[in-house]
Amino acid sequence: MTEDGLPPLREVIAAHGLAAKKSLGQNFLFDLNLTRRIARAAGDLRDCTVVEIGPGPGGLTRALLMEGAKRVIAVERDERTLPALAEISAAYPGRLEVISADALDVDWPKLIDGSAKIVANLPYNVATALLLGWIGVDQWPPWFSSLTLMFQKEVAMRIVAKPGTEHYGRLSIISQWRCVATKLFDVNRSAFTPPPKITSSIVHLVPRAVCEPVCDIRALERVTAAGFGQRRKMLRSSLKAVFDDPVAVLESLGLDPQKRAEELSVADFARLAQVTV
Repeated sequence: MTEDGLPPLREVIAAHGLAAKKSLGQNFLFDLNLTRRIARAAGDLRDCTVVEIGPGPGGLTRALLMEGAKRVIAVERDERTLPALAEISAAYPGRLEVISADALDVDWPKLIDGSAKIVANLPYNVATALLLGWIGVDQWPPWFSSLTLMFQKEVAMRIVAKPGTEHYGRLSIISQWRCVATKLFDVNRSAFTPPPKITSSIVHLVPRAVCEPVCDIRALERVTAAGFGQRRKMLRSSLKAVFDDPVAVLESLGLDPQKRAEELSVADFARLAQVTV
């Protein structure tokens, strides 16, 4: 038995005949020391609801509960894992709710009563879509107070990238306009079963109370899509998809039409979104 009185995760996997499915983007974490480190990275969990996506056999779920989470709502689409999660629920009466669903289809504001923290080892194949779904909502501030998420390292670097760097792009701008984003630490591929081909990273995002410069999120999505859709072109060309006269718009904002998208700051793109029609 482990510290929480439950069997080691490898035994749980064997007992329930579970194996990670590539089609679901699954890679299981067995090291409770590591999963507890991830849980602690989310801050104080004692008085909040924690939302977890893709708990699998429950390695991170157990860590969240061990670290004192008042309530954990775990959303899992793989029904094979439900018996293992039920055992965790029985060990922590009233503190774990498991919802059998696809996280991409969940109406989160209706599901969550009050604010929550999202902490998850996200399935790689839907990680970016989930993040953009959470931070791309029209209503802001959102229903969550923070996100502590595992991504492929390359995706994590895109989230926190600064202007002028190779990873800077649409994801960087949307993430950083909406949140304060910090890359915390890497997780070696050897920590997973089966080991993925890449290193993973933990990213912590805290929603900004006010996203400044203030603009419409849909307009920001359009202007970043145009700018980075033709990344190698100058803005005077790439922004023709958004503005009839991009040169005039850029110059009116004090921006050089000969620059490329990666040279503009998050604030520059927000100012462009302000004048998007």
